[in-house]
Amino acid sequence: MAYYVYMTASKRNGTLYTGVTNDLVRRIHEHREKVAVSFTAQYSVSRLVYFEEFERIGDAIAREKKLKRWRRAWKLDLIEGVNPTWRDLYLELVR
Repeated sequence: MAYYVYMTASKRNGTLYTGVTNDLVRRIHEHREKVAVSFTAQYSVSRLVYFEEFERIGDAIAREKKLKRWRRAWKLDLIEGVNPTWRDLYLELVR
């Protein structure tokens, strides 16, 4: 089983959210459909702009915690390093 750390954004350079899941497609779908009353629903933070895959849940959780402590500028650099146009990666996952 794979585990994922991901970042969603409301728009380019917009509000960011960092999370962890074992089913990236399902989780991003939940964000997009605003399934729960949450931070991501309130601020429309549903564009998948970055993710990493891990084999062990402990590694994924540790990475998520580390990223959440990062400065915003570092997160923006990380995203733009692999996704300079801030395209919605979810659309590529569901093809």
